[in-house]
Amino acid sequence: MTVMLDEIVSFIREVHGVSDGVVPLHAPTFSGREREYLLDCIDSTFVSSVGRYVDRFEKMVAEYTGANYAVATVNGTAAFHIALLLAGVQPQDEVITQAVSFVATANAISYCGAEPVFLDSDQDTLGLAPEALAAFLDQNAEQRTDGQTYNTLTGKRIAACVPMHVFGHPVRIEAIKSICKQYHIPLVEDAAESLGSFYHGQHTGTFGNLGILSFNGNKIITTGGGGMILTSNNDLARRAKHLTTTAKVDHPWEYEHDRIGYNYRMPNINAALGCAQIEQLKEKLSRKRTLAERYKLFFQEKGIPFVAEPAGCRSNYWLNAIVLENRKQRDRFLKATNDNGVITRPLWKLLPELPMYRHCWSDSLENAQWLQERIANLPSSVV
Repeated sequence: MTVMLDEIVSFIREVHGVSDGVVPLHAPTFSGREREYLLDCIDSTFVSSVGRYVDRFEKMVAEYTGANYAVATVNGTAAFHIALLLAGVQPQDEVITQAVSFVATANAISYCGAEPVFLDSDQDTLGLAPEALAAFLDQNAEQRTDGQTYNTLTGKRIAACVPMHVFGHPVRIEAIKSICKQYHIPLVEDAAESLGSFYHGQHTGTFGNLGILSFNGNKIITTGGGGMILTSNNDLARRAKHLTTTAKVDHPWEYEHDRIGYNYRMPNINAALGCAQIEQLKEKLSRKRTLAERYKLFFQEKGIPFVAEPAGCRSNYWLNAIVLENRKQRDRFLKATNDNGVITRPLWKLLPELPMYRHCWSDSLENAQWLQERIANLPSSVV
């Protein structure tokens, strides 16, 4: 294994063109008109939440994803918070999600005063398993005369279902959507990592009532910090923009606000960066696929499974991942690579294992535990 680890480190350095120094997990690249647009934004003096780049970026994202509407926010977590509120999530509600996800997924649910319910994942997609969702609802859900679905174990309303497209690989979203429709549960997609990913030709984040994207510095395109709410519903889009701009009512001079709002609007200067980045998205996606294919072939020769896009899907391969034999082998891999300046990472700790979510209900999480012990992420910057 030691010899193989040396070969892996050498190969990753060769692929990324870094013979010495640190190979980052996912670094941003700026090779387009970023400087031009940023200087133009500065010269305009409109660097905050009002400006033409915000509107332009929203339009570009909507056109690319096929969403009818896109509303820009300061980050993906803010987008998710607002999306959940628009879906009707209230304090004391429950929101079904998956244990395999970044902590922001559960945090945004908590911001609404609701509680997450953690279900198992598929081993191939890494995302919420439709079978786990169906089993939970079949065993524990009842629909009442108010048209809402409740958890018979807790008596709480099940206000939404949140599947997350892990590392950019689409979940079996049509099956999940069908189950949610059967139980009248709003579907909110956490597509933070999956800009450029498609399920049977349809972009992730556009299947549910609402979806969200992230443009953090480590995403396939970045605005430094930023997010986006996607929806096909005009009323939801209008309300999203209203809530994210402190719920200010239009008036020539008065400061009139008609409900509790949030200062979540993306600044124009961040959107300027985003406009330049999305102009390069097609090229970035192509180069990411080339990197993924090189990784796949290399690790296949070593007898190590590579996490590939699910059948019928086209993944953006935001983070490339391999599946090792067990936790011991995974930890040896992580130590050897990081000790040699090649940044690799394990799968996130399962959300119900975090101290603030240990009290939350979860199923057996058999696949999630299996994945946590074996998954390792590889350096995945655009090269």
